[in-house]
Amino acid sequence: MRIHPLVVDGLITAAQTTVAVLLGREAVRQGWPALDTLDWTLVALANLPTFLRTRAPVTICVFVLAVCVVYVGRGGWPVVNSLGPMLAFYTVASLRPTRATAVCAALMAAVWVYAGVVTDGSSMASVAAQSVAYPLVLWWFGHTARRTADLTRQLKAEQAERARREVAEERVRIARELHDVVAHHMAVINVQAGLARFVFTSDAPTARGALDAIEGASAEALAELRRMLGLLRADGVQGEAEGAPAPGLDQLAEMVERVRAGGVPVDLTVTGEPRPLPPGVQLCLYRVVQEALTNVLKHAPGAHATVELAYRAGEMTASVIDDGTGEGVIPARKRQRGGHGLIGMRERAKLYGGTIVVGPRSEGGFGVHLTLPTSARTARRGDTVAE
Repeated sequence: MRIHPLVVDGLITAAQTTVAVLLGREAVRQGWPALDTLDWTLVALANLPTFLRTRAPVTICVFVLAVCVVYVGRGGWPVVNSLGPMLAFYTVASLRPTRATAVCAALMAAVWVYAGVVTDGSSMASVAAQSVAYPLVLWWFGHTARRTADLTRQLKAEQAERARREVAEERVRIARELHDVVAHHMAVINVQAGLARFVFTSDAPTARGALDAIEGASAEALAELRRMLGLLRADGVQGEAEGAPAPGLDQLAEMVERVRAGGVPVDLTVTGEPRPLPPGVQLCLYRVVQEALTNVLKHAPGAHATVELAYRAGEMTASVIDDGTGEGVIPARKRQRGGHGLIGMRERAKLYGGTIVVGPRSEGGFGVHLTLPTSARTARRGDTVAE
C-alpha cells in the first residue's frame, strides 16, 4: 500500500519535533539553561514548519535558519534545533536548482559558524569543518535524490510514449485486418450481386447460385469481424465465433473457390513439401494472396489469375499473377498514391522480414510475389517493393 506524501511528511516532522523536545529537556543536564516559554516556541517554529518544506523549500529553509539564529542568540543549546535546518536544506537540494541550493548552503554554514562564535568553549576549527561538511553531504544526498526522481520521470515518460506507439501500431494492424477482410468479401459480394441482378429474370439457378455466394461471403466476413472484435474485448470472454483461429493456409483453397464464384478463373498450385508454419507467417501469406485476388476482382474484370504457393528451405513464396490487358491489379493512379492494399502488403512483408515485388508483367497483366522467411536465421529485416 502506497502512503500519501503528506502523511510521510507529517510523520517525519513529528519524529523530528519529538527529538528536538527530548534534546530540549536534556539541555539542563548538559549544562545549558532551562528552556522557557519563548524558547519552546522557538523550538516549535524551527521544526513544525518543515511539514510544508516540499511546497516552499527555500522559504521554509530560510525561515527555519532565522529561527535558529534567534534561539542560539538567546543562549540556547544549538544541538536542540539542528535537525530542522538540515532537513529543510536537504529538501532544497533535492527539489531546487543549484543556485538556490548554493545560497541556502551558505546561509546554513553562516548560522553554524554564528552558533560556534556565540557559544563559549567552542572549537572554531571543528565548527568551521562542520559548517562545510554538513551542507556538502546534504547537498550530495539531495542532488542524488533529485537525479533519481528525474530519471524516474523520464522512464515513466518513455514508457508512456512506448505505450502510445504500441497502441498506434495496434490500431494500424486492426485497420489493416479490417481492410483485408471487408475489401475482399465486399468485392465478391459486389460481383455476385451484379450477376444476380443481371440474370434474375432469365436464369434463376444462376441467380440463386450468386445469392448463395453472397450469403457465404457475408457470413465469413461477419465471422472474421467477430473474431477481431473478440480480441479487443477487455473481459476476455469469447464466444465460439469470436474465439475462432486466424485464417491460415488451410483456408486458402476456400478463399480461391470464393473468388472463382465471383467470376474470376483462378488456378491454385502448391509446390514443395507442406510443413507446419507459425500462425503469423500463415496469416501474412493468406492476407497478401487475399488482397491480390481482391484487386483482380476489382480492377481486372475478365482476367485469369494464377496463385502459386511454394514451400522452400527456410522460406515460403506466394505469387499471384493475372493476364489482364487493362491497368492490372492496381490502377496506375492508385499505385502512385500508394493504395491502402499495397501499403498493407508492404507492411505485412516488412513485419515478418520478407520481401514483396508488385508491378506489371512484361508479358502482360500484373503480378504480386511475396517471399517470407520461416525461421529467425533467414529473416531479412526490411522489404522491397518494385513496380
